[in-house]
Amino acid sequence: MTTERLDTRLDTPTDATATYVFSVCRQLDPGALTGLAGLADGFPVRGLRFGSLTAVVQHVPAAEFTEDAWQQRLSDREELEHCARAHHDVVTAAAACGPTAPLALATLYRGDERARQALAADTDRFAAVLARIEGHAEWGVKVYLPAAAPGPAATAPPGPHASGGGAAGGAGRAYLERKRGLHQAREQHHDRALRTAEDIDTALSRLATATRRLRPHGPELTGEKHRLQILNATYLVSSVRVRRLLEAVAGLRQGTGADVEVSGPWVPYSFVGEV
Repeated sequence: MTTERLDTRLDTPTDATATYVFSVCRQLDPGALTGLAGLADGFPVRGLRFGSLTAVVQHVPAAEFTEDAWQQRLSDREELEHCARAHHDVVTAAAACGPTAPLALATLYRGDERARQALAADTDRFAAVLARIEGHAEWGVKVYLPAAAPGPAATAPPGPHASGGGAAGGAGRAYLERKRGLHQAREQHHDRALRTAEDIDTALSRLATATRRLRPHGPELTGEKHRLQILNATYLVSSVRVRRLLEAVAGLRQGTGADVEVSGPWVPYSFVGEV
């Protein structure tokens, strides 16, 4: 789903409030939103009907959501986490009522009427997304293998005065052989990691309606020094196949020796922009 027609920033607010949109769904139980703080104190999170669909929205102080104000908010890590968590809490509450298409963080309009008009222009796309994700949830899978263990220590080669023959020559050949062995071991470990990642992704993809492969995180992001992330993927899985997915993960852990971490079920954020 494209969002070029959505006003994701307010440059110069013209009213006291702007309309923040969290998600779009078919039907909504207003009681599901009761007590949610959303992004602004004092303004209820509510439904905004457009055609046959409903947007989950909230009025927010326009002056606090200009482009400059929003950029400052997002440059603060704690504030960014607060906004993302509040957005997610609202989307999750709406999703308890039925299939829900989350919108991007900071989807803003200058008022309810502008929001209604812009969202209505994408009604067909929203309807297609909701039909696709109905009865499904997103499951994240991260796979790790131990980091390549160092081979035998490659001691320093013979000094410059050692001759090419005799003991010194033998030591030099042994050094080069150890270096080659270490290089081959690293290549084999890398090849095994690639094969394992592909095997696991192939097996889980058979159970999914759709999949997304993400770039694996390096140690600087995972904080893991002793294991290597070889797969970072997310799967759109029907509720009737969740048990099979979890059973497959257990079998893959045993069969590959890899650490396979599963998270979910989640609202399918990763699969609402592909229709």
